[in-house]
This record gives sequence, structure tokens and C-alpha cells, in this order.
Amino acid sequence: MREPLWILQKRFVDRRLPLPIAKAYLLILLAGLDYLHSECRIVHTDLKLDNILMTFESEDILSNFIKEQTTNQPMQYKTDPTSGRTIYRCHNDFGSLDWRELRKMLPKIVDFGLSTRLESGSQGQVRNETAGFYPIQPDQYRAPEVILGCPWSFSADIWNIGVLAWNIIENTDLFLHVHDSQAHYNPKTHLAEMIALFGPPPKELLAKSEAMAGFSWSKPIMNETGRLCNNGREYFNGPLRKMRKLEDSIRSLEHKERQAFLSFVSLALAWNPEDRQTASELMEHPFLNG
Repeated sequence: MREPLWILQKRFVDRRLPLPIAKAYLLILLAGLDYLHSECRIVHTDLKLDNILMTFESEDILSNFIKEQTTNQPMQYKTDPTSGRTIYRCHNDFGSLDWRELRKMLPKIVDFGLSTRLESGSQGQVRNETAGFYPIQPDQYRAPEVILGCPWSFSADIWNIGVLAWNIIENTDLFLHVHDSQAHYNPKTHLAEMIALFGPPPKELLAKSEAMAGFSWSKPIMNETGRLCNNGREYFNGPLRKMRKLEDSIRSLEHKERQAFLSFVSLALAWNPEDRQTASELMEHPFLNG
């Protein structure tokens, strides 16, 4: 793989991908996510810009790089004392892009180290699903049901896609107040910002969170403060800003594209996990096909 998506973004003016390219990448990512959900029954749980890697635009890039490293500028490496195997340092700078071949660069979902397989008796379906309970997801991308200690499923990844779409289209984070002054995750301010953007959470979701307060994990988990916690409410310390309108947060799109993008992310960033569209449904959205 050539480089993370965020490095590719830096190559463009204002670090913003051209809209047709951004839409194409979102379609590809949704297709991959649909396969993971429908066929593999896997929730990735860690979707973020760092975990979207771009393929090489040309095979010549890698072969030329290897030739350069073996002649002029050898890469740093070390030798494993036990196996004798040579281990080269990780590298993501392969020089300038061949812009003529840019269309051949494709995004790939990587890093399945935190992924979870959810079993179900209905193969190929993502609505008939079992659920996970443990804390998941990067801070900026964490879904509300996870913060509230509710069960989560494939739709948690869809929330990630909605936030990731904001990163790709707007080149900024949607949620700006998820950490405190010590850079620790703050679920209360994160939820407050969700409420500022999307309105209060549905009563059904709050009732589910309340019901899960009596639930205990099989083993306690230590949270960021070092406290051993028995459930999601303890882990996130029982969480519940100036109001913001979602449409006012978009600065890079004209009216027609803005409305289409708002419609798209609203179907991914729904409070209720059941209300979020699946990856295959989002692939059909007019914003990505207009």
C-alpha cells in the first residue's frame, strides 16, 4: 500500500480531495463495508483515516523505489537475532504521485486487529444481528450507543463512515470537543456536541441505556482513568454546547451538493443504530451517484 488516505489529502489544494474523487472513494469504502457486514459478519470497530490505505497508482512506483533503495539510499533495517530475518523500517514516502495514473489509486480498509465477528443465523443480512457490548471505536468516531453503554452492532461502523465522510469531504473533524484539557477522552462533551448537532437522543435509546445500567461484563475493563469498570455506564462515567446546525458546518459545497451531502450523512449519523442505512443502501444514495 502506498500511503494513508490523509497523506493523499495533503497532496491536494487545501488538503481537500476533488468532490468526484471523494464520492468515488466513499462508494468503494461502503462496498467493502457491505461485504464485511453481509458476507463476513464482521464489525471493523476502528474505522478512521489512518486505517484507510491507498494502493499504488502504478507498479513502477514500487519497483523503482526498491531499485533506489538497493543502490543509492538503503532503507534502515535490523536483523532479528533469533530467526536471522531482516526487518525493514516502515515506509510511506514513495515520492511524487504519477498524476496520470491517479484513477488507479483505490482506498482499502485495513487493520482488523480490533474487529469483531457477530454471529447470525441469516447469512447475507445485516438487520438480523447479534450485538457486542464492550467499548469500541476511536474517540472522534465513537457512536452514541457505545458511549451510552448500549449493545452495538454493524451500524456502529456506519456511524464511523458518517464521521469519516466528514473528514473526506470537509477535511476537518466533525466533533471538535471530545477531549479535555489533559487530552483525555470526555464522553460528556462528546455527547453534548452530538446533541448540539443532531438534537436530543431518542427516548428509546435512553431507555436502553438505562436498562443496561444493571448489566455487567464478564470481566471488568480498566478505563482511561485507571478505574476498573463493570459496564459501559461506569466506563464512560455515566455521560449525558452552544447549539450548532449541521448545515451551517459545511463550508466547501454549493447548495445542491450541500443538501445531497446532508441527506447522505444524516442517514449514517442517526441516533438509533436501527435507523442507520446499511453500506449497500448508502451506496445507492444520490449524493454518491449524482
